[in-house]
Parts: sequence; C-alpha cells; structure tokens
Amino acid sequence: MKLTIIRLINLTSQDQTDLSKIWPLQAIPSLVGALNEQSQIYAARFNDRLLAALQLDVRGTQGRVHHLAVREITRRRGVGKYLLEEVIAQNTMITLWRVASDGSGESSTIAAFMQRCGFRAEDDDWVKHTRG
Repeated sequence: MKLTIIRLINLTSQDQTDLSKIWPLQAIPSLVGALNEQSQIYAARFNDRLLAALQLDVRGTQGRVHHLAVREITRRRGVGKYLLEEVIAQNTMITLWRVASDGSGESSTIAAFMQRCGFRAEDDDWVKHTRG
C-alpha cells in the first residue's frame, strides 16, 4: 500500500489512537474539536495507520506548521519530508510558510531536515516562500 498524505477532518478511533502515538503529550480530543479551515491536521497514512502528522494554522496567504512529528519507528525514511512537501503542494494559496521551532528534538537534526525541505532559519522559526 502507498503512503498517502491526507487532511484529517473526521477522525476514527484508530486515527485518534495513532495520533496519540505521534503526539503523546497532546490532548487529541481537544485538537479534533478545534478543526476548521484555519486550524487543520494533516497526516501520512500507510496500511491504515497514521505514521506522521502536523498541525497547520492558515491565516490568509500564510501557513504556520506546528508539531510536525513522525513516529519514532518510522523516522529517517523520508516520511516527514514527504508529508511537509505534500501539505505545501495541497495548499497553493499559501505563499509564506513558517514552521515553529517547538524545542523538541536535536537542534542540528532539525536544522538539517528543515534545510533539506527548502526552509531557512528566521528568528525562532523556519521560513519558506512559495508561489501561489
């Protein structure tokens, strides 16, 4: 089965279980209740399981990504990069992308990942400009 990137709107109980493995410190039910056009969740699905996810806040032509995470067992296989690239491709109206530096993970690993994805460091975020 192919890895697919989807916007989560109606989460199954399995989706919520998978998200709790991706984001063990997040209150998943409260995230789900706040989903709308400005606050979105995207995930990478493989074999009916979510392997990675991110939150996207949309404000006009700006998008801010929070909590980009890949399940530990799946890391270093390109899932996070594919997820981020596909979310950007699916949201062509966004021309300024910011990825929040949330303090999790090794800073040198995060820097290498963000640079591979075409982002540059700016203040406390990673920034990328795209064409709408």
